[in-house]
Amino acid sequence: MNEFELVEKLSRLLPTNESVVVGIGDDCAVLDMGLPGRLQLFKTDAVVEGVHFAADAAAEKVGHKALARCLSDIAAMAGTPTAALITIGLPSRFQFARVRAIYAGMSALARRHEVAIVGGETTASPERMVISVSLLGWVEKGRCALRSGARAGDAIFVTGELGGSLSGKHLKFEPRLDEARWLARHFPLHAMIDLSDGLAGDLNHVLKASRVGAELLADAVPVSRTAKRAFQEKTSKKPPLLAALTDGEDFELLFTIAATDAVRLRESWQKKFPGLRLSCIGKITAGRGMAVRDKGRVRPLTAHGYVHFA
Repeated sequence: MNEFELVEKLSRLLPTNESVVVGIGDDCAVLDMGLPGRLQLFKTDAVVEGVHFAADAAAEKVGHKALARCLSDIAAMAGTPTAALITIGLPSRFQFARVRAIYAGMSALARRHEVAIVGGETTASPERMVISVSLLGWVEKGRCALRSGARAGDAIFVTGELGGSLSGKHLKFEPRLDEARWLARHFPLHAMIDLSDGLAGDLNHVLKASRVGAELLADAVPVSRTAKRAFQEKTSKKPPLLAALTDGEDFELLFTIAATDAVRLRESWQKKFPGLRLSCIGKITAGRGMAVRDKGRVRPLTAHGYVHFA
C-alpha cells in the first residue's frame, strides 16, 4: 500500500463538519470560519531525517525547508500564511546548537513572510530527528485555487526549472507565495498545485481531481541545468527530461488557465517577475491519463514522481 492508497482508505474514517469547504485531497484544508470575505487555510507537513534531509545537512537549511514546505502549499492555494506551530522530535543526545540553528532557519523565513511562530511541542524521537509544522493562513473568497478545476483546452504552465533538486535546491527553495497571489488577482486560475513529488506525479493529482487528461510537450518542459549536467557527467542515470518529470522536491507552481489568457499571461509575467522563468508545457485534454508529444510523436506517459511506501 503506497502513500496515496493509505490516505484514501483512512479518509473514509474521518469526520467532518459544516465549516469544511475542502478537506482531504488538496494542498491545504479550506475552512469557512465566518470571517468576512476570507476562508481559512490549514496545513501540516513533516520532514524526517534520512528521508527529507541528511543527518549532516546544514541546520539552518533544514529549518528553512521544514517551514517552506508548508508555505509552498499555502502558495498553491493562492493564500497568505499567518501563524505556525512547530513540533520537533529529538534523539536523547541532541546538540542544542544544532536545534537552535534549525529554529533560526525557520525564523528567518517566517519573518520574510510575516508568519508568527506561536508555539509547538518537543518530544523524544529515539532513532532520528523529526520536525512537523502546522500552518494557518487565509485566502480571499473567490480566489482560492484548487486542484479540481482544470478544463479541457486549458494551457498548463509551470514556474522555474525542474529536476535535480536533491543537489541542493530542495533545502533552499523559495515558496512562490507572491507569484501565486499575483496570479489569482490578475487571471482566472482553473487549477493549481505545488510540485513536491515531481511534475508527473503532481500533475496526475490535478488530472484525477479534475477528471481530465493532459498532453505535455517534451521540448517545453523547463529542465534544470543541474539535471542536464548530472546526466552528462554520469552522476545520474536519469535522462534530463525524466529527471524533470519525476525527481520531485522542486516546489514550483503548476497551474492551468484558459488558452485564450496564455499570451497575456506571458507578457504580464515577464514584466512582473523578470527573473523567474514561466513555461507553457502542454494542454489539458478531455480524455484521461497523460501523454507526451516528442518530435511529432505522442506516447503515453507512465512515469510517476516520488511516492512514500512504494
